Amino acid sequence: MSGRLPRRGFLLAALAALAAAGCGGGDTRVLTASGVGRETPADDAPVAEVVRGVTAFGHALHAAAADAARNTVLSPLSIACAFAMARAGAAGPAATALDRVFGFPAAGPHTAFNALTRRIVTVQGPPPPPDRRAERDAREQSAGPVAGIANGLFAQEGLPVRQEFLRVLAAQYGAGVRTVDFGGDAAGAINAWVDEQTAGRITKLFDRLDPATRVVIANAVYLKADWEHPFAESPPEQGAAFTRADGSTVRADLMRLRTSLRYAEGTGWQAVELPYVKSELAMWVLVPRRGGSPADLLAPGTLGQVATGLRPRAVDLALPEWDFGTGLDLEAPLRRVGLGAVFDGGDFSGIAEGAFLGQAIHRADISVDKWGTEAAAVTGLAFPTAGLAEQPIEVRADHPFAFAIVHRPTSAPLFIGHVADPTATT
Repeated sequence: MSGRLPRRGFLLAALAALAAAGCGGGDTRVLTASGVGRETPADDAPVAEVVRGVTAFGHALHAAAADAARNTVLSPLSIACAFAMARAGAAGPAATALDRVFGFPAAGPHTAFNALTRRIVTVQGPPPPPDRRAERDAREQSAGPVAGIANGLFAQEGLPVRQEFLRVLAAQYGAGVRTVDFGGDAAGAINAWVDEQTAGRITKLFDRLDPATRVVIANAVYLKADWEHPFAESPPEQGAAFTRADGSTVRADLMRLRTSLRYAEGTGWQAVELPYVKSELAMWVLVPRRGGSPADLLAPGTLGQVATGLRPRAVDLALPEWDFGTGLDLEAPLRRVGLGAVFDGGDFSGIAEGAFLGQAIHRADISVDKWGTEAAAVTGLAFPTAGLAEQPIEVRADHPFAFAIVHRPTSAPLFIGHVADPTATT
């Protein structure tokens, strides 16, 4: 014998540890790969290579998806994390396209994402929901940032998910598989997980989830951080003119900050770094000359110039508050950046037999005010499986039934009959 397990029994054999789900809703269960814990990544994990790839991808996606006349927020890290997990089950042209577009290292992206996300997160488990209506006092001491990155895998109950795929997700992404019913309320369970992992900032991932879906890969990124230098101590510039891309103006209050900040400039642009308190995280505010394109400043080359050019300077900064979100069906923009192969019958059979990418959705949301920033993003990839698109139809032969033994090429009946009582011998 080869020792190969029957496919329908594969999931239960491959996954041994069963625990109650912590996803905040429904009756889903969490299964983790037997004996596999999250690995501590090696010091030489190719983090810099992954960061270069994510940065270039973010610029390309923004160029493909953003409208200059509309606010846009995206999380390149969230999208890259979700597709890095999918890469663990990809093969052929789909795998090649993912490596090219995301700049995944030749040795694979998984240890690098493990190392990178560990460096960023400050909380284990879901982030605590903040009191968004609480009054703030400039004399209060600010807490450190809350930064969370969560990875989730949702699979149809009984689906034989590949053992190696589950091992990679458990070891490198800390993700177990939550069993759901895509013919029932799977969307509710996924949305409950999204709500919990984004501290209530995003409550829904998919507008509609095809019941043919058998696997969903999800990533959530959350940040709540106070400025090291809050804008609270200076009065805002009220009713200032803000000139939009088409030359029209609107009135907006501009927060003011006069202090020493790290500053850089180049041909046609200025940049200032706003650090978050007790953190290695910061926001770069990138301002083009009037009439210039903000999108151009997100190019990897320009961001590299900012990173190397920042120096302490006395800065007088005027900055509006903002609060908006972006919802994006990723298929069209991802095709524009070269990922058509992942949608055109791309081979993801390393996830489960016959798996292909059916939907890719991204949602991001951000608020910036005088105290700091709160932002969240989720990415969801939905995979139907060929040959398993419909729910199984129950057939119960628990009452009299007929049978026929036939020659399949000709349908010639060798035997026919019916069963009236299976316990009887005549």
